[in-house]
Amino acid sequence: MSSSGEPSLIDLAWRTAFRFGFPLARLWWRLTRPRHEGVVVAVYVGSELLLVRSSYRRGWHLPGGGVRRSETPEAAARRELAEEIGLKAPPLSAAGFCCGTWDGRRDRVHFFELQLTELPELKLDNREIIAVRLVLPAELQRMVPTGPLADYLDRARHPLKCHRQPK
Repeated sequence: MSSSGEPSLIDLAWRTAFRFGFPLARLWWRLTRPRHEGVVVAVYVGSELLLVRSSYRRGWHLPGGGVRRSETPEAAARRELAEEIGLKAPPLSAAGFCCGTWDGRRDRVHFFELQLTELPELKLDNREIIAVRLVLPAELQRMVPTGPLADYLDRARHPLKCHRQPK
């Protein structure tokens, strides 16, 4: 599924920086409560959903990241797919957004969807993203999702619940 190979020493150094830096960033965000705008992309291959595992976070989540200044959310989503898993995506379908506080930040997360008939060869960055997997809907019910993934899945089950504030 991916061509990430064994991590290099530089990859391992980046992973260590992420592993120690992320908890410090979360602490800082809890103290300062910054606003953040992010994106996640639900990549479907048939009926399966692509999830990624990062080097610094527990569990599986959707690929995505932050929106840079003067960047549209869709452009950010496409950039993140390319950076994290080496996927050059065609135009994405917007699937709404949610607002909430995750990791101490006041976040607005835009959802996008991409439907593929088959999964192309992926190239993981091997620093931030270290694994990918495809999961069936039944498997998702047994997983503990991250905040934005939980909101996206809830939205899929209850499409009329717009812009829910997460707990």
